[in-house]
Amino acid sequence: MAGDSELLPRIAVVGAGIFARTQYIPRLREISHLVVLKAIWSRTQESAEAAAELARDFAPGIECKWGDAGLEEIMGDPSILGVAVVLAGQVQVELSLKMLKAGKHVIQEKPASGSTTEAETALSVYNSFPNKFPYKPIWALGENYRFEPAFVESSKLMNDIGDMMNIQVIVEGSMNSSNPYFNSSWRRNFVLVGSEVATVSSISRHVDTDLPPPDNICSLFQLENGCAGVLVFAVNSRSPKILWRVDGTKGTVKIERGDDGGKHGYQVLFSSESGECQKTFYPFCGVHEELKAFVHDMVQASKDGDHKAEPRSSYVEGARDVAVLEAMLESSAKQGAMVQVKKF
Repeated sequence: MAGDSELLPRIAVVGAGIFARTQYIPRLREISHLVVLKAIWSRTQESAEAAAELARDFAPGIECKWGDAGLEEIMGDPSILGVAVVLAGQVQVELSLKMLKAGKHVIQEKPASGSTTEAETALSVYNSFPNKFPYKPIWALGENYRFEPAFVESSKLMNDIGDMMNIQVIVEGSMNSSNPYFNSSWRRNFVLVGSEVATVSSISRHVDTDLPPPDNICSLFQLENGCAGVLVFAVNSRSPKILWRVDGTKGTVKIERGDDGGKHGYQVLFSSESGECQKTFYPFCGVHEELKAFVHDMVQASKDGDHKAEPRSSYVEGARDVAVLEAMLESSAKQGAMVQVKKF
């Protein structure tokens, strides 16, 4: 087994917060036959060592890195092929670009950036990097849900609903002081289905003063294909609910978050024009699948400089999500005026 692990690519995790500990380390354990977790970094030695202990069972040789010196060591380690950047949103882009410039493939957790201006600047810097490693490092974004089997399979069902008539999206969270992510500064993840969003008209409100504004948004949006939809978003609801529904001339696809037999995931319902309803439950595994895709891409890119990385996790896709949210906030500031979504 030791000989096999020596042939595997190596990755470092930069960040030792909640998501790194509860998602990245467990998911990397699940794919330890594909990649070796060589190092984990945090701002302090104490937190780096605490996180490393969680991975010691499947990564016995894991190294602890901390502070500026630790980052330099990761960037200068030729054996580390990729880096997962799992930090607060305000610092992720700058650090991702440093790792990319050092020749490391990067998967950065959401959000892509704090604004479309920051995303445009970041992409400009990234695109200026020469192909000299002898490959251009991959910049992936961990948007997770794009890899959920529920959405992958639902996209196939879209072919059976005929012409799209409307879309409904409800995202009602439970973000209060008891939530472990309450103090995270990036908690603004919108998810929309369909083709790219072209325009939005939104009204936002600030109701819960314990949360940063806005904590409620209602938005009418139109896709580039002409179909319209509505989004209702609440950060802290007494009855949390996450639902997508797409109505077509020949059927309806509905995706709803829930649980089945103790497993959390998404229930997909497809109602055909004959009146039949097909139900399938898909447990959560988006982080697992996107990490597998990232490992595959970084290995292939090292063999083939022209390798095309998985488009679902591209940084551009994440920037488009930021553009939609930014347009919603701009529209609300203009009392619901229609706003064009910036294109990437």
